[in-house]
This record gives sequence, C-alpha cells and structure tokens, in this order.
Amino acid sequence: MQITPIKSNMTEVVFSNGLTILLSYQTPVAGHYCGQQFKTSKKWSVTTSKHINQWLADSANAVEVPQGAFFDLLDVDLDCSTFLATVAEQAQ
Repeated sequence: MQITPIKSNMTEVVFSNGLTILLSYQTPVAGHYCGQQFKTSKKWSVTTSKHINQWLADSANAVEVPQGAFFDLLDVDLDCSTFLATVAEQAQ
C-alpha cells in the first residue's frame, strides 16, 4: 500500500492490486479500479466536493455509490469482474 498526501486533508491510497482511493479528511470519498471511477453519493462539505472533482479525471461520469458501500469496495481481494459487479449493484 502506498499513501500519498496530495494537499491538506486530501490523501491518495494505492493498494497492491491497483485499487486507488481518495481520502478527504480521512474519509474514503472516491476511487478508481479496473477502469471504473466511482465517488460517494453522500454530499459532504464544499471542500470535499472540490477534492473529488479535482482528483477524478471525469467526475461527472463517475459512478455514484452510497458512502457505506466504500467498505465493500475496499476489499483488496476483489478481482475486476467482482469489483465492477459490486459497483454496479451499489450504484442502484
């Protein structure tokens, strides 16, 4: 796992399988894996929204998932097909 502070209260975590997560104020709020970008559907602060929009290459087209689903998505043993199915299920 590689942890990289991007700026104040904005940190990127890259897991050994390539799953990459954005933390804003120590809370997972966005990520990408297997070519899929995703972000929380929870509306946090203006600053957290800016963090997400700055970090994701295409925030407008990222799949929104419930905040609680991030813990399911953080299972670093998920293969791509299981991960993408989980994202699709959580986005509904």
